[in-house]
Amino acid sequence: MSIRSFVLFASRNWLTVAFIAGFVTDLILLNRIDDVIDNVILAAYALLATFSILVFYAGTAERFGMTVSRLVVKNAPILMQYAFGGLLSGMLIFYGRSGDWVASAPFMLLILGVIVGNELFEKRSELLVWQLTVYFIGIFSYALLIVPVILGKTGDGIFILSGLLALMVFAFVVQILYRIIPNFLSKSIRKLIFIIGTLYIGMSSLYFFNLIPPIPLSLTELDIVESVYRDNDGNYRITDEAQAWYRILPFVDDVMNPDGSTIGCFARVYAPTRLETKIFHRWEYYDADIGWREVFRFGYPITGENSGGYRGYTILDSFSDGLWRCGVENERGQVLGRTVVRIDSTKRGGGSVTRIE
Repeated sequence: MSIRSFVLFASRNWLTVAFIAGFVTDLILLNRIDDVIDNVILAAYALLATFSILVFYAGTAERFGMTVSRLVVKNAPILMQYAFGGLLSGMLIFYGRSGDWVASAPFMLLILGVIVGNELFEKRSELLVWQLTVYFIGIFSYALLIVPVILGKTGDGIFILSGLLALMVFAFVVQILYRIIPNFLSKSIRKLIFIIGTLYIGMSSLYFFNLIPPIPLSLTELDIVESVYRDNDGNYRITDEAQAWYRILPFVDDVMNPDGSTIGCFARVYAPTRLETKIFHRWEYYDADIGWREVFRFGYPITGENSGGYRGYTILDSFSDGLWRCGVENERGQVLGRTVVRIDSTKRGGGSVTRIE
């Protein structure tokens, strides 16, 4: 695309450009959820979204005088779209790191649906409801992300507190809007209450059915290996079977030919510095008749003190040939990630490789 073509596209789709700019900012700057800069950026998006919505409708009602109101109505949507793009892409980045994509698909599709539908509404009444809907989803997702980081805890109570906090912020913004555009908002208030109530119940249901990623935890490493143990120096010695180069390709089974009677699952989980919680390894065997069948589940406490992620492992001391899966999840059963390996003890392995972590 030439510069002229891009300028022409931007002039016709400036809201889309502003929305995408928020994504680009996040991809460049966001790194860790407990990092000061990351928190400042996400908080700035939330504040900018709040400010731009209020200012835009104040301008629509000509509360700043005709000249200033026209400038506000023209430019505030750009700030709003940039804030929405940054806030939602930040949620995609951190929620995507936190959970298994398949297990968390409904929530991720909700965020993606908001992004795709962002410019489908043109009527002012529909636009108001849509903007407030996007705002609520962003604020709710942000609260679910930041409250556990601040309090250093996770669980049902923290989720409920986060949801109530998001509702309080949203109700505060709607009350201010009601003072600015009372007649206009009154026409849409029933529809707005229904949509926000449905979203709140829907997102709560996703959480209690373990379909929301286990924010703010994130899985940075997960392997099923031949053996793993912790030495006297606190290092983890991990021995794995050497794999052919094509094993790294997608949709190619990871095959293990164990020589011993045990195999291990090694995981590295990142948690914010102040957070203390418990994670579990769930070992499962694939039964052709019933699907994945749990063999055992074992948990251990983790903290966020290790900036590289908290390391832990479990040992499977009885197994048979076939497909095995090790999943890492929190106490509720929300899945951080899974890895699958095919065990075939009838063949000899291609040698072993040991690493120290």
